[in-house]
Amino acid sequence: MQRTNSMRRKAMARQHKAEVMIAGEQLRLRLHDGKLIKDRRYHLRTYPNCFVAQELIDWLVSHKEASDRATAVCLMQHLMDHDIVHHVCDKRSMFKDAKLLYRFRKDDGTFPFNTEVKIFIRGQRLYEHLIMDKNSILQLREEHGVTYQRSFPGCQFIDWLLQNGEAESRRQGLELCRALQENGIIQHVGKKHDFFDSGLLYQFCINFRRRRRLSELLNENEQDNDEGVVVSTHEDNHHDSPFVVRKSPPQEQNSAFHSGKKKKNTKNSVTSGRRGSLNSLQLHSSGFPPLAPLPSTSVVRCNPKSVLKRNFTCDELLAPGAPFIKNVLTVIGDALGWGFVVRGASPCYVQAVDPGSPAAAAGVKVQQFVCQVNGQCVLDLDYRTVSRLVMTGPRIVVLEVLEPLE
Repeated sequence: MQRTNSMRRKAMARQHKAEVMIAGEQLRLRLHDGKLIKDRRYHLRTYPNCFVAQELIDWLVSHKEASDRATAVCLMQHLMDHDIVHHVCDKRSMFKDAKLLYRFRKDDGTFPFNTEVKIFIRGQRLYEHLIMDKNSILQLREEHGVTYQRSFPGCQFIDWLLQNGEAESRRQGLELCRALQENGIIQHVGKKHDFFDSGLLYQFCINFRRRRRLSELLNENEQDNDEGVVVSTHEDNHHDSPFVVRKSPPQEQNSAFHSGKKKKNTKNSVTSGRRGSLNSLQLHSSGFPPLAPLPSTSVVRCNPKSVLKRNFTCDELLAPGAPFIKNVLTVIGDALGWGFVVRGASPCYVQAVDPGSPAAAAGVKVQQFVCQVNGQCVLDLDYRTVSRLVMTGPRIVVLEVLEPLE
């Protein structure tokens, strides 16, 4: 009993961290959309993707996210304490209502992708996949006379994980589910049992799609999450995730990390989505990666001619005086993917960009060489590995690229 209570307290603490991450991410996307986050110059140096603290405080108050400036500062300090934002030079640990530059860690690749964060991201993807599934196992179900919304039997969830390539065995599926429970992502509907491969009912503790108000972060008296008991709101049933900035209609066909217009019954096409993958990797219909690549024959059929004027080695790219300029780009993926194609054995480069995609909006261009993905050096990796890094990582991708000088 004592162990169960201890695990529950840990799960609640991790759940609160997850709520902070979601609220911070929703704020970041809104600020990008409102152009408050942009490249700024200070003392002859350009700081990419940052915001002015004073301007942000103005925005929070005017948008009713905070009742006054002092409260707004407290909210941003809470985000700093949870490694969501930081001072551009990391010289300050306190958030000041002043003309100082701060940045979201997801915008510069310094966000700490530890085990907890990876499990959170995995849980979010599973939730999105289940919500979009036409025959979703998330249904109105009853246990001991109480009806629970969007609940699922443990055994059916493991069946679903196996069918969708999220687990290779029931044991692996069980381990994943228990990790999700320990991190406050899912729970037994009555909060009485650990996760078992049985008919016991479970549900997601976190509604990833609910719009958060920043003021919720200051409420330290976390209430038990009883929203599973038949209580449904219009917002809960909304099909647009707060992580999707561009409201594109969901595709029934596969959509992925790629470029190209939709084609009808094209034999040589890997996928019929608007941004069908041109490499050997492909996503499920709701945008989540399978564990195994598709047959390599797909690559041979639709691998276009390289856009490079000449090939470069990694040493040539990094040599002093090389004709390249380094840029850091943040690509916010939408429901259809990111909208660009990479090619090359090593180093890999951008082969194609969908003109109307998030990649194009972020400044991704053909012939750029990819140096880093979310802070990880990828110069020595081939395009398949880089593609997998993008598709299995967060929806927001921070790229460091080398762009040829004209």
